[in-house]
Amino acid sequence: MANAAEHSGGHGHAGVIGGGGRLEAVRLLLWALAGILAFRQAAAVLRVPPGDWLSGFSLPGLPGALYDTGQFTGTPFAGLVIKPLLGFADQSLEIAWTCVTLLFVAAIGLVAARALPDPVPRRTALLAAPGLVALMMVSLPVREGASPGQTAVLPVLLMLLAVFRVPGERPAGFLAGLAAALQPALLLFAVLMWLSGRRATARSAAVTFAGATVLAWAAMPRDSWTYWVHHLAGTGLGGAPDGLANQSLHGALLRLGLSGPAEIVLYVALAAAVAVLGLRRAARYARDGQLLLAVAVTGCVAVAVMPTGWRHQLLWVLLAVAGKVGRRAADRPVWPVAVVLVMTLPSDVLLPNLAVLSPVRDNVLLLAALAAACAVPFLPRSSPHWREPVPTAYGRPAAARWSRIPLMPVWRRVLSRPNLLLELLLIRVGYSLYSHIRAAAPNSRAVAEGNGSQILSIERALGIDIEHAVNHAVVGIGWLEGFFNFYYTSFHFVIPLAILAVLYWRRPGDYRWARASLGLATVLALIGFWLYPLAPPRLMPGLGFIDTVHGPQDLANPQYGAMTAISNQYAAMPSLHFGWSLWCGIVIVVLAPKAWQKLLGVLHPLITVCAIVATANHWVLDAVGGAAVVAAGFGLVYVLSGPRGLDVRLPAQRRDEAPPVPAPDRRVLS
Repeated sequence: MANAAEHSGGHGHAGVIGGGGRLEAVRLLLWALAGILAFRQAAAVLRVPPGDWLSGFSLPGLPGALYDTGQFTGTPFAGLVIKPLLGFADQSLEIAWTCVTLLFVAAIGLVAARALPDPVPRRTALLAAPGLVALMMVSLPVREGASPGQTAVLPVLLMLLAVFRVPGERPAGFLAGLAAALQPALLLFAVLMWLSGRRATARSAAVTFAGATVLAWAAMPRDSWTYWVHHLAGTGLGGAPDGLANQSLHGALLRLGLSGPAEIVLYVALAAAVAVLGLRRAARYARDGQLLLAVAVTGCVAVAVMPTGWRHQLLWVLLAVAGKVGRRAADRPVWPVAVVLVMTLPSDVLLPNLAVLSPVRDNVLLLAALAAACAVPFLPRSSPHWREPVPTAYGRPAAARWSRIPLMPVWRRVLSRPNLLLELLLIRVGYSLYSHIRAAAPNSRAVAEGNGSQILSIERALGIDIEHAVNHAVVGIGWLEGFFNFYYTSFHFVIPLAILAVLYWRRPGDYRWARASLGLATVLALIGFWLYPLAPPRLMPGLGFIDTVHGPQDLANPQYGAMTAISNQYAAMPSLHFGWSLWCGIVIVVLAPKAWQKLLGVLHPLITVCAIVATANHWVLDAVGGAAVVAAGFGLVYVLSGPRGLDVRLPAQRRDEAPPVPAPDRRVLS
């Protein structure tokens, strides 16, 4: 780390920037996307009236004390810098603050992209900077960091410049000391510099931090006493320490119900352990040449151990994607995908709203920082898999059966088992997005009932309007009504998940085929929900249907039973109850080895279609729509990847490895 700036300056990127017209086009598109996201973020901030925006600083007027309101969370030095700015015009300060903050974010992306350790593949060198800037623009720290009074983006930029771009030990230490003066926990970077051999820089950073703190103390002694002594380095400022916004070890322990001396002792012990372990790891990565990863790990340690680690200070976690995890190429996306999802999506999207999961859901950002600091096994550059991971095994290209429907070569058929953590994470996020999109689909009652009348007219013309007769016949037979109610409410999710689990373990090649077809069918169904909101028979007034599952409904003011709060009741065409059951049946019939298993696969969609009609939850044509989207899902998978082919069963003793299939062209993997 002794020559970090020189290492960054001679990174070797210049020789790879010029090639590849297609990559250049992708890079331009990513920069355009980053610009659009930055404009969107700026527009969201600038929509706030100047007076309301200025009040977000939580600072009293120039003569007042910084912490009278208890809302300003910055250091006295930060207040000393910010307070004079309040004399400018409200509108001009609002525009300047927002634009400068977003420019700082872009600068962080550029510096971090240039700091990736050699050798850097051409694709990474071209796309890293715009991709990182775009991700940061939608990340939670930047969305909150662009608000008034927040200076969390500036310390990150100052520290990156100190480590990678500024030549000379003392100037670099000066920038690092300024960053620590704005966010005291970043003084841990001086320890990293000391451990990695940059002792002059560490001393300069410590002196600068002390000088800035003394300057602020001399200018604002009352504020400095309040911040450093009364509030113990800002603890309790800006909100309740046990609030969800405080993603530090101290905040997590308070949310778990601990308090008093026991909580303080446990917090100090955990913070010390995290600091020691994290800084040792960071120093090791710095000596290994992975300076960006070392900086990210140290930043994660700093936010975790400080008494109040606000969400807008967690940008360090996003920089930790620089580390490589896993021997196999298939495992490499797990860590970056997990980080991106954690840093961009609400925690209730990542984890279901269950009480048993609340300790994880409420602290998901802290857990990501702790994982980066102490737990994730990042590969050293000396590992044989750091540059060349075990390649993914692909099936041999298959010829299209229909010459007019060409296959897309970009979607190759993977035979190896995908990473389980990545699969679970993507399935959870995918289902959450499905639920949100379904709930947000148009739900106009007049339109939905009009479409219901249209469907009923078509069925009468075709002679298949059997819903009313079946519904009333089943209601007259108690045990049959109970059976269909149970079947309708119990197996919609259980059986598809069980099939996916069995395929994942026993037939990984077929798992990808089945999963992709189910996902595509679901996406097509969401389009149907948006384009054609439809009232199910039980919600059609004047037709005499009986809601066997939810009970009698007041159609003048329908409540739709317990599912109203989480499900759009007019998202009925196509029927995914039947569509998913048909998908299950097809997969079982195609893949099951025994006749009785195939029979169960045939019975499941047949019973399901009887259940959705008997309970008055769907029209017959809804089932036809469900069958159509499932057929389209399987058809799209065929178009994209070719015939399913024969799955290669993996030996029991080597189920974590791929079957011996010739590796694809390395140029595609680079």
